Amino acid sequence: MRLQEKSNMLTTRQVAEQLGVTMRRVQALIRSGRLKALKHGRDWLIMPEALTTVQERHAGRPKKGTTHE
Repeated sequence: MRLQEKSNMLTTRQVAEQLGVTMRRVQALIRSGRLKALKHGRDWLIMPEALTTVQERHAGRPKKGTTHE
């Protein structure tokens, strides 16, 4: 990966702030494969485009008797 590409990537802290969740939640999304990321040393780097997969999700569990959209 080139230096220019790395400079466009986000850290787990930046992603957590953008999504309004904790860094642990971002790491859990990465581990589960729902958020694509690249391991760089001890840190994870996330492409801004990858956030669209988790931004569109509604927070919390759906109420009983409702369908998923």
